[in-house]
Amino acid sequence: MILSNHSDNRRYHGFAMPTLDEEERREYYRIEDSVALEINRIAGPGTGDDPGHHDTSTLFDLLSELHVAEFESQHLLRQLDDRDRTTNSFLRAMSKRIDLLGQVVAHTALGRLGAPQRVIMSEGGLQFETPQPFPPGTLLSVKMVLMPQASGMLLRARVTQCHALTVGDFDVGMEWIDLTDAQRQLLARHILQRQAAQRRLAREQTDPDVNQN
Repeated sequence: MILSNHSDNRRYHGFAMPTLDEEERREYYRIEDSVALEINRIAGPGTGDDPGHHDTSTLFDLLSELHVAEFESQHLLRQLDDRDRTTNSFLRAMSKRIDLLGQVVAHTALGRLGAPQRVIMSEGGLQFETPQPFPPGTLLSVKMVLMPQASGMLLRARVTQCHALTVGDFDVGMEWIDLTDAQRQLLARHILQRQAAQRRLAREQTDPDVNQN
């Protein structure tokens, strides 16, 4: 997997080739991030499954559904008529409670997944390092906690590339498959928020007066 560190127009060759418009959009919306991951092969018919990951599966199913449902309800909250302020306030309070509950569940899952690791993320897929090789074409179940909002996502992916590194690990690239619109939008929102935070931090480091304005 080839990734230049000297250009904002970095190419990420681990993903399958989409249409031109999609490629340009996904090329821009890519970030370096730190996330908690649990990655498992999706067992085929008649194959044994890895029993070690079942303890987080139910938790992540619930967490992923919770965040997708919360995301899908946001546009409805924005459409509430300001004249019905009592209902508006009540629903927003409920949304806040659900968000806090999701954070509690996410932090519980985070403790089971272990320390966050460095990845390169886009709407199209993920690049990461792992001690375990995954041949191209392997289908994976990906449990991922996005920080700092502690959003849990349970996604499916297909390995597109796997290269051995000199330190003994493997550099793996994979593309998301079967994403729902809500899941894709959640990823896009997280990427945009991280990009904005990184640009803000860069401005503060180059111009300390920015923080005082």
